[in-house]
Amino acid sequence: MSETAGSEQALTLRVGRMTYGPDAIARTDDGKAVFVRGAVPGDLVRARVTREQPTYSNAVLEEVLEASPERVSTAPCPFVDVCGGCPWAHLSREAQLRSKRDNVVDSLVRIGHMPQEEADGLVRPCSDPGDPWGYRNKVELAFQAQGRRSVIGMHDVTGDRVVKVDRCPLLQRGFEKVTKSVSGALSYLSNSRSLQIDRVGVRASRRTRQVEVALWTQTGGFPRAQAAKILREATGATSVVRVLTKGPQKARKVSGLEKLGGYGSWEERVGSESMLLSAPSFFQVNTRGAEELVRLVMEGLDPAEDECAMDLYSGAGTFTLPLARRCDWVDAVESYGPAVRDLRRNLERTGLDNVDPVGGDADLEFPDADADVIVVDPPRAGLAAGVVQKLSAQPARAIAYVSCDPATLARDLARFAEEGTFSPVWVTPVDLFPQTFHVETVTLLQRVRR
Repeated sequence: MSETAGSEQALTLRVGRMTYGPDAIARTDDGKAVFVRGAVPGDLVRARVTREQPTYSNAVLEEVLEASPERVSTAPCPFVDVCGGCPWAHLSREAQLRSKRDNVVDSLVRIGHMPQEEADGLVRPCSDPGDPWGYRNKVELAFQAQGRRSVIGMHDVTGDRVVKVDRCPLLQRGFEKVTKSVSGALSYLSNSRSLQIDRVGVRASRRTRQVEVALWTQTGGFPRAQAAKILREATGATSVVRVLTKGPQKARKVSGLEKLGGYGSWEERVGSESMLLSAPSFFQVNTRGAEELVRLVMEGLDPAEDECAMDLYSGAGTFTLPLARRCDWVDAVESYGPAVRDLRRNLERTGLDNVDPVGGDADLEFPDADADVIVVDPPRAGLAAGVVQKLSAQPARAIAYVSCDPATLARDLARFAEEGTFSPVWVTPVDLFPQTFHVETVTLLQRVRR
């Protein structure tokens, strides 16, 4: 059903399911797909079309005519309808977990060309590490200069504006208001100094009680001492750093790291491991979720003390450290310079000397030695075709594939199937990102018996 007001079309729709994205999907009477921002499965809504394409439309929710039983009417954050950080906040916890599993299955079928029955049998229920709010150890704030003033906050749902927020309920409990303190400190500083800041990273740990504020800026002059003093006084930060970048805005690269005050790094505990991380290094934003990933990987591989392991895309050592404690030897490869340095520092701190940390591309620096068990944790782009071929040539008995994107996971599992050496045994989605559509997965592949 539709009605037209001026140039905009309003539709009355019954919503079907969530997409792998911020929108829910509905269909018009003639079967055309409509992606509705703000709706949840089961809703009857009036939605305004914002973009019309031949095969689909985009729309935004204007009114809920009949609320779904899966709709959460009030969320802990007052900014959920304007901030882009929690697009699934109106969806119940149980429905989020089901939808994330469904999206993984859908990717395996649609992109990996896996039979529906096989995909359904392969994908386990979505694991829930807990803490649907207050789970993030890191948030990033946008910085927008407006003359001599500045706005520090979150990107809105369109990504075009910055919304000033006084707290972020996703940030670790006890630190929710650090965002307001950072915003106030930088607003005060910008009244007297011109600040060229790209973004601000805040890391906080309930376990170590450490807070780091990282200012991402281009190279050039900067009020280092004043920024460190004001930020530490306002937030109680144990570390204030400046991450120097260069290059075009959409493709800037890290060129250096300056310690402005405090430790110059951030410490977190993952299980029994203590890890130091520099601001540019990747680390899972959900610490309890990271522990669940480690548990699934280690239980799936069950490494023995006489075995050799390989850890590709190792980062700062989330999987390298527990592998090194269980295995005779670990070859670890990581391409990102700051993460390689953090990995080496973490190995030195723990006294583990049975790891060879190599900096470089996983395809170019693929270890010469054979492995018994392998962990791969690639970025969103997934595995390069050459890496899949090299892995398939390994004599390993099992591979644990940690993925942050169901689409590239599905593509890569299809590539493994073509090689014919390893086959998936199970895929476990893990909800590291409640209130969003993102989902992590751990896939166990075992050698095909011939």
